[in-house]
Amino acid sequence: MNETTRKTDFLSTVAGILAAAVTANLLWGSAAPCIKLGYRWFGIAGEDVMTQILFAGVRFTLAGVLTVLLGSLLRGRLLLPKRGSGGMILKLAMMQTVIQYTFFYIGLSHAPGFKGSIISPTSTFFALLIAALVFRQEKLTAKKLLGCLIGFAGVVVVSMTGRLEGGVRLDGEGFLVLAAASYGCSSVLIKRYSEREDPVVLSGWQFILGGALMTAAALLGGGRLHAESTGAWPLMVYLSLVSAVAYTLWSLLLQRHPVSRIMVYSFLNPVFGVLLSAILLGEAKGLNIPRCLLAMLLVCLGVWIVNRPESAKNRA
Repeated sequence: MNETTRKTDFLSTVAGILAAAVTANLLWGSAAPCIKLGYRWFGIAGEDVMTQILFAGVRFTLAGVLTVLLGSLLRGRLLLPKRGSGGMILKLAMMQTVIQYTFFYIGLSHAPGFKGSIISPTSTFFALLIAALVFRQEKLTAKKLLGCLIGFAGVVVVSMTGRLEGGVRLDGEGFLVLAAASYGCSSVLIKRYSEREDPVVLSGWQFILGGALMTAAALLGGGRLHAESTGAWPLMVYLSLVSAVAYTLWSLLLQRHPVSRIMVYSFLNPVFGVLLSAILLGEAKGLNIPRCLLAMLLVCLGVWIVNRPESAKNRA
């Protein structure tokens, strides 16, 4: 048994699955409220798009470096892309980092944090539709279509959750949905590209490239980061660790277990996100609790239906 196997054997146990999956989703759930806190602590206004993009760019450049370092420690070797992987990394950098997080960071500046936490998991449905209708990687069954419809119903409900006087904004909730669609598309690309390249390598280096592109574009556009709180830069490091640690754990779990067995834990993501938004951002007063719970239930139910293994009878 080699060193890497000994280090990751724990993830093959029930306790290991539970610990890693809960940790990953807790980290992901904390991202939206922490980004909102970052806007406060860096003094980033809702209309300051270039600085929002700079915030994202710095975060993901650092996240990529941390992902590569963490993955290298776990694998016992420096994770470098194979020759010929540059095109795949560039496409992922544009779709998973540049496009997704440009929409997400701008959208989150115009919507409550809990909405970002609930809308984000709908990327599962976009991934399914793109895989089935565009790339023909799998069939779009009645069960999967039902799951998508129920999940999107949750998006509709959460878009009406909370204070309604401002209505639903295209550059708020609308951009959050577009971000989820972009991530869904990148998930399909990762599935294709991981047949030729290590998924952790792809993720780490696309974060570095995508983050660097966003940082350069934002600086040229006049974006500037000025910490207005002592917690601003430590928060930036934490957000970078969220991406590095959560993605590495998730990749290792998917490497060892069926997708359906791991994806069920994604139900925890919006739950953690809503709770942490209420605690960290004081959004509890803006929550319509029954609608918020209904939205989470619909999204989680939709994801469960999509990922529920078929019975032996149905497979036959």
